[in-house]
Amino acid sequence: MIDFGRTAEDFATHRVGFPESLFDRLAAHGVRIQGASVLDLGTGTGTLARGFARRGARVTGLDPAAPLLEQARKLDAQAGVSVEYRVGRAEETGLPPASFDIVAAGQCWHWFDRPRAAAEALRLLRPGGRLIHAHLDWLPLPGSVPHATEALILAHNPSWPAANGTGLHGENLDDLSVAGFTEIETFSFDLPIPYTHESWRGRIRASAGIGASLPEDKVARFDAAHAALLAERFPAEPLQVPHRLWVALATKP
Repeated sequence: MIDFGRTAEDFATHRVGFPESLFDRLAAHGVRIQGASVLDLGTGTGTLARGFARRGARVTGLDPAAPLLEQARKLDAQAGVSVEYRVGRAEETGLPPASFDIVAAGQCWHWFDRPRAAAEALRLLRPGGRLIHAHLDWLPLPGSVPHATEALILAHNPSWPAANGTGLHGENLDDLSVAGFTEIETFSFDLPIPYTHESWRGRIRASAGIGASLPEDKVARFDAAHAALLAERFPAEPLQVPHRLWVALATKP
């Protein structure tokens, strides 16, 4: 069973947030953030929620893992922003209908019951409201740090299903069409993200394949092997880790 609450400290410390360039691109696609009412589904430690709050939105973050929300509140205080957090699930939020201008989901759509989450997002949006579905994924390019790290994850957790990703998530677009969204469009761009050895190790400990699924002793064994791999094959710091940011936008009629 995947439980990101077990990774809350590493999650808060080492998982980078979405870059400011995401919000610039959203604005260029007609998404009005200043003054908007935003619901961030699967908010985790609030990385996407804080980005909206910094741009002047009124933000509610929803997640089933209370330990992650505690970390989110601490990070908000450090960032000087205010977000309202609730424990809950994307498929049945308990929030009133037509109460948000934007419903967002960052790095989490695949964890939902996707058709139910899409229907709930449509219910929660005002007419003309926008659904934003975003992913920021490392790219396991041959010879890269993620490529070597993924091989090590599979050696310690052979059932991990997420290796060799492309950072593109077009398989989720039908969820939005079936739910009744219109004007569905996507965009993506690649960017390197710098990590120290320590922060990359923490990022991987906070992943579904390691800290959210393996017992503590196996996480520790993996982490020691990961440290040795980085020291031997990628000694220079910071590491430049290739990533792809992919976004789907949809509109409630």
